[in-house]
Amino acid sequence: MSLRARIFALEPDHEYGVTDEVGDKRHEVLQRLSAGISFTSWFILTYQIAVLGVLLVFTAWHYYDILSRTRRVQHLRHSTSKADGASGTASETDHDQLTSVHRHENARQQKEHVNTSERSSLLGSPDASQYKPTTSLRLRSLLMYQPPSTLITSRPLPENATSLLIACLLGLNAFYAAYNVSWTLPLMFVWSDRTALCFAANLPWLYLLSAKNQPLRLLTGYSYEHLNILHRRLGAWICFLALLHTGSMLAVWYYFFLPSGRSLAWFLTEKTVLLGLITLACYQILYLTSLASFRRWWYERFLGMHIVLQAAALVFLYLHHRGSRLYVGVTLTIFLMDRLVFRLLLKSRSVDAEVRVMDDGSTVMLSADWPLSKTSKVSDLLHPDINGGWEPAQHVFVTAPALGRGHILQAHPFTIASAAPSRRSGSQHAWLNLIIRAQDGFTQDLLRHAQLISSLKVRLDGPYGSSHALDMLRSSDVCLLVAGGSGIAVAYPMLWALLHEDDDTPISRRQVGLIWITHESSHLDWIGHELLDEMKQLGLHILLPPPTAKAGRPDVARLVTELLDELSRGSGCSAKTGVVVSGPDSMNRAARNECSRLAWDGRDVNVLVEKFGW
Repeated sequence: MSLRARIFALEPDHEYGVTDEVGDKRHEVLQRLSAGISFTSWFILTYQIAVLGVLLVFTAWHYYDILSRTRRVQHLRHSTSKADGASGTASETDHDQLTSVHRHENARQQKEHVNTSERSSLLGSPDASQYKPTTSLRLRSLLMYQPPSTLITSRPLPENATSLLIACLLGLNAFYAAYNVSWTLPLMFVWSDRTALCFAANLPWLYLLSAKNQPLRLLTGYSYEHLNILHRRLGAWICFLALLHTGSMLAVWYYFFLPSGRSLAWFLTEKTVLLGLITLACYQILYLTSLASFRRWWYERFLGMHIVLQAAALVFLYLHHRGSRLYVGVTLTIFLMDRLVFRLLLKSRSVDAEVRVMDDGSTVMLSADWPLSKTSKVSDLLHPDINGGWEPAQHVFVTAPALGRGHILQAHPFTIASAAPSRRSGSQHAWLNLIIRAQDGFTQDLLRHAQLISSLKVRLDGPYGSSHALDMLRSSDVCLLVAGGSGIAVAYPMLWALLHEDDDTPISRRQVGLIWITHESSHLDWIGHELLDEMKQLGLHILLPPPTAKAGRPDVARLVTELLDELSRGSGCSAKTGVVVSGPDSMNRAARNECSRLAWDGRDVNVLVEKFGW
């Protein structure tokens, strides 16, 4: 018999006595309990409608943004073609002179940026009076600003836009958890039932946000790694709901069962309650082992416990209460489709890779190549797989069973540091490079293997990631990428794509710059001087501050402003600027907030942070 049935079956002699007045009171309480439970059962269904409505708004926003960027690129192409047509009427001598001047200017710019120790040779900033702050730019500035780290945990906070989205999500949940609930002790079972159903209703969204293969990328433009912060916050919220549900059930025992002589031990060992307590323990341990400090120190344990505990939690939750079974079924379907159908069957391949230790002694370069398979536009859109290539700045999960039995089920994400194969230019082969800094666990074992053996069979699962950052850069007049250390793995493929666009794209008007902050000068070998020189010849403005091991951390904000000033010179005050940052948290925040300041002053600046490692 369920607890609800036990409550309705209790005799009234424990509190109400046998008088008609007390009997009427008991009848009224049970009637209100029944009404409250019935209201919750249909009211919680509207939560799914509300979340779908919010998702629909973001989908419309995303595709409107795509349309706006497409129109802008077409406008730039049209402007470029008109300018090319006008220049074509000039004499051959004038053309040669212009070409000579252009080459001289490129040589001068390259000379200014080749020297890695140069930090202050950039031109002065343009007159700030030409920029006119607008309401939309200042709103954008406020949303992209990232507050300082919290005092208690010293963990970095997200930018204001993400914090606002999280607050709206939690506010919506709080509304559904508390609306039309009576806070009296006799009706505490209604509150317990509400928190339990709110918990279950969030499970499919929790697993959808963490799934590597999910429709949210198509709907919002953001891949799972960008949505991971919502997954973590929603996970913390449902763990809080589980605690509230447990506490309110203790109140139910105190009010309904204790007066009839049922002890707390009897209540906790009752089948339904016991299964609920086991489910609670699984999710609370999941939360504790998902904290950033635990993930940083024991990443492999985090991965293993995450899989085992969430599977156990779903089983016990299914057995705990029949009201959760529909949500558990949907959640389990999402999990199995992602893990088994996509990650093991559709999107993975085994390759023979070459591994070599770089000059710094603590970095491994993993390289592999294979002939590209033919793919359709539909498959590329729904489930792109590594056999058909990848897009710039995407990443793959690497599994290396040869490193030991403990690595058979482990999959570790790494950004692809090599240029994406271009299907437009007819590429028939994929050349993949991964830059892997040795830390502990898998990466340390990989380093030891590379020191002894130069080959390794690995399984690649992917690619994953969105093109949101690259799309923003492609629609910008001025593009700047800021990389810290191995963040160059994110920047380099984007730079290569921007500098090797098709002939019909407006690359003649686009200015592209790179700031690469390294710890040691040997880290430049991750990309190689030949490739850096080649990109310089294609027009890339490169600023390489002295290695931090010798000169300390540079002033990232000043470097961003100075290079943007130079890139924007000649483009006018209406130049649309896109900035992509990838590096340590402190560098990301400094660059982001400098872009926020520039937007507040009236510059049309957008910034995206591609955070590597989580």
